[in-house]
Parts: sequence; structure tokens; C-alpha cells
Amino acid sequence: MRDYILLFPIFFPMLCGFFMPLLQKKRFWETVLFALLAVETAVVFYIAFNVDGDMAVTVWQISGMLSISFFCDGLGRIFSCLISGIWLMAAIFSMDYMKKEEHVGRFFFFYLISLGVLLGISYSANFMTMYLFYEFMTLMTVPLVLHSETQEAITAGLKYMGYSIFGAGLGLIGFFFLCVYGSSTEFTPGGVLDPSIIAGHENVLRIIYFEMIIGFGCKAGMYPLHAWLPTAHPVAPAPASAVLSGLITKCGVLAIIRTTYYLFGVDFVRGTWAQTALLCLAVFTIFMGSMLAYKENLLKKRLAYSTISQVSYVLFGVFLMTPQALSGALLQVIGHAIAKNTLFLSSGAIINRTGKKYVSELTGIGKNMPVVMLCFTVASLSLVGIPPTAGFISKWYLAEGALDCSIGNIIPILGIFVLILSALLTAGYLFTIVVKAFFPGNGFNYEALSKKEPGAVMLFPLIVLSACILFFGMFPSGFVNFFTEIFSGIF
Repeated sequence: MRDYILLFPIFFPMLCGFFMPLLQKKRFWETVLFALLAVETAVVFYIAFNVDGDMAVTVWQISGMLSISFFCDGLGRIFSCLISGIWLMAAIFSMDYMKKEEHVGRFFFFYLISLGVLLGISYSANFMTMYLFYEFMTLMTVPLVLHSETQEAITAGLKYMGYSIFGAGLGLIGFFFLCVYGSSTEFTPGGVLDPSIIAGHENVLRIIYFEMIIGFGCKAGMYPLHAWLPTAHPVAPAPASAVLSGLITKCGVLAIIRTTYYLFGVDFVRGTWAQTALLCLAVFTIFMGSMLAYKENLLKKRLAYSTISQVSYVLFGVFLMTPQALSGALLQVIGHAIAKNTLFLSSGAIINRTGKKYVSELTGIGKNMPVVMLCFTVASLSLVGIPPTAGFISKWYLAEGALDCSIGNIIPILGIFVLILSALLTAGYLFTIVVKAFFPGNGFNYEALSKKEPGAVMLFPLIVLSACILFFGMFPSGFVNFFTEIFSGIF
């Protein structure tokens, strides 16, 4: 019976979501929302830190390959804590931000259900369960993009849905092959392929693996299925943009990690053309995203292109397939999720209080909103990789992993140079905002400024997330040791 507590974080927010439209006109709806998400987060952290051993529960089963099962391994603990903690911070921010929006109850209906779905992905014990919740994630997050109901939002929502369903479809193809050539589709460290069956079919299976990663790479923003991000992010409300960029993309990463390390296995992929091709795509996406962000003037779109680049740092580490690189990838998952949520919520505060949406309009904004821009600065330092932020330590481990990778070509070394070049471009498209915000120049009219700082409800999540960026950067050893335990059965 103990294991059934694992179902609570998945289905509790889904159930609560149905009551939000009824509470939207009540004065106490913010208190109810906070209480619900606080309980949810507390349960997730209790499961992660106070329950010994892996938990597992099956709620439906036809055969060994067709079942809906959940478990809580080390990887699930990392992603579930990250998702629930940041989701709570974004919800607190939205309590003030969404007051100016219409259809608040509808927004939080999908917002809460989406949280349960993402935790379902985190706790999935097999491919079928993960795929079911993966598709459900698309259906529940599309309304967040469509929220404003403008023509631009409708176009962006349809594009997001089209890309996502196509990508998930590519992943589904692999499921049928795994059912034939694998001993099971349960997530097993080291993979499930049966050596006695796959003999002579290795090349076909590597093609299948490659197209599965391309499909799941859609949610992670990897080229060539990346184009939905810069379209969807600018039109969604800031809390939705934050979780789309910081957390939805990480579910694509989680699906790729599960496919690579828990279904096909490192030994089957490492040193093959599939690994080389995916490394090339990740490196190209890092550079492409940084270049597009550098040229973009619309603030939220610039941050969306930045996500394309920064999440591919994670994929680069995953595809290197060394313990150091995978540690760097997971550190980047944590660091980027926190930093990018800080940036999107900061931009949301700016837009909410001033109406300014373009980078060129932000000159002197640091005088209007000093706390918001200070948090924006801390997150920017992390994305560039400046110590002692979380972004520095993740990029350090990625570089170590690239140097330790021996696949017989120069792609890992080239990746290090691209990481450095991308860091310089990131500094170019983020630090220019910070410098102009706090140092607008001698000719700037300070007298025309008025205080636009948001209230405590908006500022609290920004301050907490900024503190977490510094904490994870200064004290990473405990996380790295935990990652090492997770990898013990993989490499």
C-alpha cells in the first residue's frame, strides 16, 4: 500500500484542476491554489527524500508490454522535485500576473492538470506509460498557448500541437520495434534489447533509435523540429512561457534519456553513426539557437531561441555518453530550468507593469524595476556560465565529459569550442539588456522614470529562484554524488 502514494502527485492536481473554474470569482482562490500546490510539492519532496528504495505501482495491465505502471527511481526523483518546485513558484507569480487576464479559471484548470501529467512522465516505469502521458502533455499545454485567443495565439497553438504530435509519432514507431527486439519495455538501466534476437538487425534498430530521438527532440527544441518554440512562447502568458521553456522541454530530455540509457542502452549506441549524427545535431542546434537569439529584438522570442540553444547543451551531454557528461547534462537541466523560469517571469513582470515587449525598449528599465532586473541579471550570469552560478558548474562537467569521450572523431572537441562560442553569444544577447537597463547613458532622461516594481507576490518567486541559481552553483557536490549513484547501472 505504501507505493500507492506515488499516484497522489499525479492525480491530485488533475482532480483539483476541475475546481479552479468554480473558484475563479472567489476572493480566496489564490489561497486555495497556493495550498493545493504546497501540498503537492510537499508530497513530491517527501517521496524523493523520505521513502527508501524504489517505489512501483501498476494500475492497468494487459500484457508485459502493455501496462500503465509508475515507479520512482533516482531520475524520477530529480525531475519530479524540479517540476513541482518550479511549478509552485510560477503559480505564485501568476496569482498577481493573471489578475489582468481573462479566463483565469480555465488557465489554472489546464495549468494544474499539466502539472500532474508532467509528474506522470517523471514517474513512468515503461515506454507505454511515458508515451501516454507525453501525448497528454501536448493536449493539456496547447490551451496555455491558446489562452489569449488571438489569431497569432491560435496559429502558434496549432503549430505547437502539429510539431509535438508528429514528433511523438516518431517515438511511437520505436515502441513496436522494442516490443519485438526487447525483453520488455520497462525502463531498465543498461537497456532491454535481447542480444539473441537483435543479431543481424543492429543497423535497422539504430535507424529506429535515431528517428525516435529526433521525435522526442521536438519537445526539447532540437533541430529540425524546433520551430514551435519561438512561435509559442511570445504569445503565451508569462507563467505558461516559463514552464513551457523551463520544464516542458525537459520532458523531451527525459524521454531521450530513458530511450538512450534505459531502453536501447549505451553499449548499443556508443561509437556508432547514430551517436555521431546526434552529437552533430546537438552542436548545430546550440550554435543556431544562440545566433538567432542574438539577432532577435522581441524579448520573449529572444528567450525562446535561447532555450533552443541551452537545452541542446543538455542533449550534447546526453549524447556524449560518459558519466561526467551525463552529470553535466543533469546539472544543466536543473540550472537551465531555474534560470529560464527566472528570465521568463522577469520578462512577464516587465510586460505586465510597463507593456514593453522589445529589447530596444528596455533602456533604463533597471531604474524602474531594480529587483526584477537584478534577478534577470543573476539568471543571465548562469546561462552564460559565470561562477558561482549553476550554469558554470554544468558547463564545466560537460567540457570534462567531452574530453573524456572517445568515439574516434573530432565532434566532442568541436562541441567544446561551440559551447564557448555560444557562451559569448549568450553574453551578447543577455548582457546587453542588463547593461542598458542599469546604465542607459548620459543622455537618458531619468526624470521621466516612475517606479514600476511589482508587488511581493511577483517578486517572491523571482528572488527564490535567483537564490537557487547561486545555491546550486556553490554547492553542487551532493547532486553530483547522487547522479553517480543513478549511473551505477547504466555505464
